[in-house]
Amino acid sequence: MFSSPDFAANGAMPAKFTCAGANVSPALQWSGEPGGTHSYALIVEDPDAPGGSFTHWVIFDIPHHVRSLAQAVPAEPQSTIGFTQGNNDFHKLGYGGPCPPAGPAHHYVFRLYALTQKLGLKPGATKDELADAMEDNILSQATLTGTFGR
Repeated sequence: MFSSPDFAANGAMPAKFTCAGANVSPALQWSGEPGGTHSYALIVEDPDAPGGSFTHWVIFDIPHHVRSLAQAVPAEPQSTIGFTQGNNDFHKLGYGGPCPPAGPAHHYVFRLYALTQKLGLKPGATKDELADAMEDNILSQATLTGTFGR
C-alpha cells in the first residue's frame, strides 16, 4: 500500500503542496515491503507537462525500515533518517511542487520503488541517473497519483 494522508489517490492535491501555496511536499506512507528490500527510491513526475514528462522530486537510499516521509521534507542533500535527494527539473534539490500552466489539471505520479540495495549516488543525482542505477535492482514499485490544475 502506498498513500498520502494529504490527498486521496487520483484526487486533487491541495494548493499547499503546489507553487500556488507553500510548495511543500505532502506526507507519504507505505507498507508491504517485499522480502530482500534494502532501500527505497521515490520519483515524482508530471507526464502531462507541455515539454514531456517533468520531474518534481527524486529521493533515493531511503532505509528499508522507513515507512513514511513527513510533510514538508527540507530540501537538504541528506536527511537525518538517511535518505539522499536528487535534483528535480526545476534544477533544484528536493521537492518542487506542481506548477502547471493554466488549463486542464495535470497528473502528478509518485512512484515508490523497493530496491535490492542502497545505490550510493551523490546528492543532486537526476532522475535518469537514478533510473540507470536502479536497473536490475527493482523488487517492486507502487504508484500514487494526485492532480492539480490552475
